[in-house]
Amino acid sequence: RLYIDLMMDELREGRPGADQVAQNLSHMMLAQTLRLYVECLPKGQVGWLAALADPRLATSLKAMHAAPARSWTVEELAQLSGMSRTSFAQHFRTRVGQSPISYLTQLRMMSAAARLTRGMDTIAEISMSLGYSSEQAFSTAFKRATGCSPRQYAKEQQQGFTAEAF
Repeated sequence: RLYIDLMMDELREGRPGADQVAQNLSHMMLAQTLRLYVECLPKGQVGWLAALADPRLATSLKAMHAAPARSWTVEELAQLSGMSRTSFAQHFRTRVGQSPISYLTQLRMMSAAARLTRGMDTIAEISMSLGYSSEQAFSTAFKRATGCSPRQYAKEQQQGFTAEAF
């Protein structure tokens, strides 16, 4: 409630920088809402938000999100989480609903899809920034994940089609 009141005051008074302050307050409200949501999730909840509530998995998830281009191994992620490889892989799958490497691939593909939609980067730039050794390797992975090539996806997005790849 405090953030809403502060935001309304900013917008009403119209002081210099009010729009920026209101925007930052809205970001703070979103962050607080997500924190509260994660903290109130039932124990057996599955998904990446539920996994963020698990301190061991949160470490590996944050690492993947911070460096999606890195060639992560399950062993490295397990070490970050302070777990054995086997228990980490099993715990990750139980909490997130997919394997760590599948999650990383999906994270990369979602990032690629967003960048293709914006149309500001070449496919080569996107593939290299996401850790793929070549444009062809990226294109193959993207097509496997979405059902269409990166070029086709970008073209459809620019034409206004709604792709339901994820």
